[in-house]
Amino acid sequence: MTSQAFLKLFVPPLLVQGYRFLRGRKGNRVVYGLSGDYHSWDEAVRASTGYDSEIILEKTKEALLKVKNGQAVYERDSVVFDEIQYAWPLCASLLWIAAQSGGRLNVLDFGGSLGSTYFQNRVFLRCLPEVRWNIVEQPRHVKTGKEWFEDDHLKFYLDVEDCLAATQPNVVILSSVLQYLEHPYDILCGLLGFPCNHLIIDRTPFWDGPTDRLCVQHVPPSIYPASYPSWILSVSRFHSYLRESWEVVAEFDSLDKLEGPVDFAYRGMIITRREPLLSTAREWRNV
Repeated sequence: MTSQAFLKLFVPPLLVQGYRFLRGRKGNRVVYGLSGDYHSWDEAVRASTGYDSEIILEKTKEALLKVKNGQAVYERDSVVFDEIQYAWPLCASLLWIAAQSGGRLNVLDFGGSLGSTYFQNRVFLRCLPEVRWNIVEQPRHVKTGKEWFEDDHLKFYLDVEDCLAATQPNVVILSSVLQYLEHPYDILCGLLGFPCNHLIIDRTPFWDGPTDRLCVQHVPPSIYPASYPSWILSVSRFHSYLRESWEVVAEFDSLDKLEGPVDFAYRGMIITRREPLLSTAREWRNV
């Protein structure tokens, strides 16, 4: 037995959590989490170290291959776990959407990595008569996804147009994506114009301030060495982009918990059209 394992037998869990929290801080500055208040994306980029995307992609691939092959049960952010940490509201919303479509679930997972959310929920998706999970990602992710993970249910595309040319999703998922985009509302508005009646937001930092706050996120080296820009989105501003065509059916807390410069939380939303569209993806592309 290692000394760390021995100490865990006697040290109260609360003290262990406190130590981990303090270890992630240096003075009053958050080391691992979100920090800063930057005036432009370029300024936040200059304050970041960046990351080696090849290393992160390879770590994610190896972790998800273990999940796919039954050697691990769950992966998040390239880290494997021996127990699945379910996002129950997201899982329930997927089944709710499928129920409205005769058991059909066809997902457009924008920025969905190599299928983390799909593998997280696949045990529940197996009960559905028809499941297709389409991931729109960067070229290297798509190449890796097609080579190692694509099958009859899981597909990979370079852009939304390619996805729509092949299938007609009935729900869009944005999980841990919007905060890492330079212009998140451009992507949001584009997807809101897509011929789909349901949108799920998950693992996205929100706060009650009137404007979005631009920070830098510092990742613990135990995961991978990186820091990069991340928005904390304003709840009121986000809702303003939904306007009258969409409504938030439910909001929920996400799994992520990070420290930051303001009072914020990682949240999720289930959003639907007030008046469902009847047009098909093919008709939308021809507009």
